[in-house]
Parts: sequence; C-alpha cells; structure tokens
Amino acid sequence: MLTAGISPAPGSAEFRSVLSDAIGYWERRRIVYNTLLTATVLIWITATWPHFRPAFAWQPFVALVVLAVFANLCYCAAYVADLAMQYSSFREYWRRWRWALWTAGMLFALLLANYWIADEIYPYVPNVR
Repeated sequence: MLTAGISPAPGSAEFRSVLSDAIGYWERRRIVYNTLLTATVLIWITATWPHFRPAFAWQPFVALVVLAVFANLCYCAAYVADLAMQYSSFREYWRRWRWALWTAGMLFALLLANYWIADEIYPYVPNVR
C-alpha cells in the first residue's frame, strides 16, 4: 500500500502489478461490452430491416466503424477510475465492487447506443422503397 503523497514510478513493480490487474479485469469484460453493443445494433437492423436496407453502403459503414472506435475509447475511461481507486486506501473494497462501475458503464453505453440509433441514425436513413 502507498503512503500519502507518494506516487509509484511507472517502472516500479507495484505500478506494473496494479496495471496488470486493471488490464486483466477490464479487457476480459471489453469482449462482453463489444458483444452487447454489436447485438444492440443487430437487433435494431433486424427489427426494422426494410428501413435500414438503404444504409448498407460504404459511407454509413465508415460512420459505424468510427462510432465503434469511439465506444471503445469511452470504455478506456474505466482505467482512469480503476487506477486511481487502486492507489487509494479503498483498494480492496474497490476490487470487490468495481463490477458496479462496469455494470453502470455498460448500461449507459446501451442507453446511449439505443438513443443514437433511434434519434440520430434511424430518422436520417433514406426511405427508399
């Protein structure tokens, strides 16, 4: 454990241990995160298939890739909270309860994805019949 006012050097064994713990925890869950967001998109497409048919072109595909990259960059924000909490006096408590941050972040990401599709993408897909 660290004493107040002393931060670990990036090359120290403690820093490597904490970083390895964070990477091990969050990267395994990134697979579930991406799978759930992909399922959300696929459900929207299949549930409203005739409407989204015109969106299958290169420009919307590029936008989808950009949004996927953005979603994964947002996922990285968990590292900031995780590393800060692991260097606090609440480390053991945090390690038992950090699943709550993942759950809240996942629910927020699903809410944001559904909003973005329903309000920002769905109305602007050309309705070609």
